[in-house]
Amino acid sequence: MTQLLPLPFARLAARLAGMITTLMLLTGLTGCGYNEFQRLDESSKAAWSEVLNQYQRRADLIPNLVAAIRGAIDAEQETLTQVVEARSKATAIQVSPEMINDPQAMQQFQAAQGQLGSSLSRLLAVVEQYPQLKAIEQVRDLTAALEGTENRIAVARNRYIQTVQDYNVLTRSFPTNLTAMLFSYSPKSGFLVENEAALAQPPAVNLGRQ
Repeated sequence: MTQLLPLPFARLAARLAGMITTLMLLTGLTGCGYNEFQRLDESSKAAWSEVLNQYQRRADLIPNLVAAIRGAIDAEQETLTQVVEARSKATAIQVSPEMINDPQAMQQFQAAQGQLGSSLSRLLAVVEQYPQLKAIEQVRDLTAALEGTENRIAVARNRYIQTVQDYNVLTRSFPTNLTAMLFSYSPKSGFLVENEAALAQPPAVNLGRQ
């Protein structure tokens, strides 16, 4: 006849069994990429925040450049208006770290930023065509700051793209895809290929006078 353990020992045994089960579960999650999902999720959010910071820096510089150019030349008002309107559309979109999990919101954001980038490229090309603009110190400083910001945007975007790629590979690879299904981890949105091609296309600059 089996002898039952005294109550205190039974409770201790149950507690130890629970601890062992928890430890085994955590070990299993680690082996299936759970911790890596957490690391890459935080890395992608941090990388996305840096992309947003650089886009915001660009948006903050544009009004001063537009004002400086508008005060120096009467021509190219249409180009100035296009930049102002594109900036307004881009900054009107509500952004957050959660946007990277919403493909539709990401597509809308990318389209607006792509339009702003294209309009800004045309404006910077205009500056190059007018010696009187290049002679204005404020215009020179602002165009240099914007060109530097474009480089920072490219670096931040590339870092985000790489982080998201690592995360998405993890969600689709075995056995970590099982962990992804268990915790409902979905692939994150990157920058779309068609948008990348559009942004890489040099803008057409029309400096003809009516």
